[in-house]
Amino acid sequence: MMEGKICIVTGATSGIGKQIALGLASQGASVVLVGRNKSRCEKATEEIAQRVAGNESSVSYLLADFSSQSSIRSMAQDFRDRHHRLDILVNNAGIFRARHEMTEEGVEHTFAVNHLAPFLLTSLLLDLLMASDKSRIVTTSSIGHRGARIDFSDLHFTRKRYSGIKAYGQSKLANILFTRELARRLKGSSVTANCFHPGGVRTNLAEGNPWYYRLMWYIVTPFLINAEKGADTGIYLATSPDLNGISGKYFVKRKETVPSSQARDDDVAHRLWSVSEELTKMK
Repeated sequence: MMEGKICIVTGATSGIGKQIALGLASQGASVVLVGRNKSRCEKATEEIAQRVAGNESSVSYLLADFSSQSSIRSMAQDFRDRHHRLDILVNNAGIFRARHEMTEEGVEHTFAVNHLAPFLLTSLLLDLLMASDKSRIVTTSSIGHRGARIDFSDLHFTRKRYSGIKAYGQSKLANILFTRELARRLKGSSVTANCFHPGGVRTNLAEGNPWYYRLMWYIVTPFLINAEKGADTGIYLATSPDLNGISGKYFVKRKETVPSSQARDDDVAHRLWSVSEELTKMK
């Protein structure tokens, strides 16, 4: 079913992204893994290739630091140099930061990686997606969007006290609003866009944070699902014929689910798109 399809999966060196990449490659697709660490990319590519006998040559990788817009632009150009179309784009890369950090472009780190990076990458590759038949954009969001809001007056937490949980929630809400507005703009085309909550998954989300966050993550880990189960809905959204023509929706456990009221606000979605264009210089 996926033979001949060209896919990109970001954040694909571990966790959900790696399992999505494996799932797509197992169905015969050519999969480009995207990660920021070369050795991890090489290891993940090798592991997936070993598990998809007969399709191992179709697993490759590109490097990108999703906190850097110049790195994302470089990675997108590298892909364009090798491919003339794109069938599936899985925007999966994501982080959680307990401490306030700013990127080189002056953007709060969590917002930059979790929202602006997929916004920019999708924008840079949209023409290649349009060149494919029934291409799909899948974005990993989270139930963490509930209770969150987009604070346009202080997106980067430069005035109010920083909260890692609030920053994460804002970014995951942005994923759904981005998907909603993207689907509206793509209406009438052959490209669809959907997003999903993978569930509480055992990943390395706490990596790079203070010891007490890593300890809490370690304590709750036994109660979380594995990455393979977490990837299931993402693979479903990328591959299932049941989703032909379905766009702008939020899914949980393969079921279309109603997100928060903030996530359904078209005015907020439109404003976020405009702000994102300005922050990525795509306007």
